[in-house]
Amino acid sequence: MPKVRTTSLSRRGLLAAGGAVGLGAVLAACGDGDSKGSGSGSSSAKSGPWTFKDDRGLTVKAKSVPKNIVAFTGVAAALHDYGIEVKGVFGPTKTKDGKPDVQAGDLDITKVEILGNVWGEFNVEKYAALGPELLVTAMWEKDALWYVPDQSKDKILKLAPSVALWAAETTIPKAIQRHEDLAASLGADVKAAEVTDAKARFEKAAARLRAAAKSKPNIKVMIGSASQDLFYVSLAKMSADTLYFQELGVKFIEPKVNKAGFFEELSWENVDKYDADIIMMDNRSSALQPDALTSKPTWAQLPAVKAGQVIPRTTEPIYSYDKCAPILEDLAKAIEDAKKVA
Repeated sequence: MPKVRTTSLSRRGLLAAGGAVGLGAVLAACGDGDSKGSGSGSSSAKSGPWTFKDDRGLTVKAKSVPKNIVAFTGVAAALHDYGIEVKGVFGPTKTKDGKPDVQAGDLDITKVEILGNVWGEFNVEKYAALGPELLVTAMWEKDALWYVPDQSKDKILKLAPSVALWAAETTIPKAIQRHEDLAASLGADVKAAEVTDAKARFEKAAARLRAAAKSKPNIKVMIGSASQDLFYVSLAKMSADTLYFQELGVKFIEPKVNKAGFFEELSWENVDKYDADIIMMDNRSSALQPDALTSKPTWAQLPAVKAGQVIPRTTEPIYSYDKCAPILEDLAKAIEDAKKVA
């Protein structure tokens, strides 16, 4: 786990490292509600000027539809699902053994330039050499570009226009729509059969999750993320995925969050503070996975762990219908199969 300080910036770093699951809206209650989910690409892939209003409320312009695109890995994976390919990526892309990171989705990571693979890493020289026409990333805090390092962002942003799309202060359907808006503006056929079929699957999965939650109203879910020293319990309403699950009726543990408002840090001695029937564990490579927690006695004694009711949580979803439908299906199945153990 990368070491981080306790500043505002480092809280974003902590989220990237796996701890502050769901850090988003916050530090700034200065989030601009009018910019969320508003605007869309105003041109299709044709000759002539291109514009797109992003979730900062900024209208990004170019003389023609951008082709040389560089994106945060998860956003690049979503664009890929709509048929839009990027030249370069930054953010968790490959694991230590060279395999695609979970956030890379179906990207062929051998065919993109990896500008940075961890928090704080972004090769500006390689970026410039790509001749970028557009940079796209997520936004967990208002106006903060995800995985674009503060120390080099001025140099980076001088090289090409940028688009930021909310990963917090939103829900899964809204986030998918915004990624689809962008893909359409870049030339994607969002009415293609694979897209509409994936949307139908997503809608069916949402109905299934709603029904599962309604049929087992007493099942409580805890959102967890693990580091060597701490276990983080997150507040559902602060993240796009879990807020949406909550809207569908899933019941979540509500931790006593710290002053930032997003999660509670527990020592491993106190990991049994909350009674949960299902534990959703941060699946990012930056967080410890359940298999790595077997040496912690308090973890092993949790009712959900003993019952085998621990499931992965896709903490940073790839916002396409194709990638989000299975997330809903897996949680629905977990609730359908769950026993009351807490």
